[in-house]
Amino acid sequence: MQFVDRMIEIRDELVKRGHDAFLTNLHDSLIGKTEEERERIKLYQKYEKDAIRVFWRAMQGADAVLVLNLDKNGIKNYIGGNTLMEIGFAHVLNQKIFLWNPVPDISYYKTEIEAMKPVIINGDFSKIK
Repeated sequence: MQFVDRMIEIRDELVKRGHDAFLTNLHDSLIGKTEEERERIKLYQKYEKDAIRVFWRAMQGADAVLVLNLDKNGIKNYIGGNTLMEIGFAHVLNQKIFLWNPVPDISYYKTEIEAMKPVIINGDFSKIK
């Protein structure tokens, strides 16, 4: 959710290409905010709005998930804890998993992500099928 502006751009491009792409409504409150404000809002959503279950419910009936794993906090292709759970949800739901960039080299969960066999698209929308 840190990259909400980019997420909206990518969603719009996917829709333009004929995909039924969506974000949860939790992203609305993050638009136009500073990084510090976004962090506060994300914590509020996590603790007070049950964001994990909001994402779970949004994933029901979908056939794929696209993870926008951009560089963050000095980590190339960062994937955070919540996103890791969402990838796991997609795997259990037998959904295709697409990563915008390669799997990050993060100790403890790189192999778990690789085991779920995501398709790395390297920013190439044509690889989403």
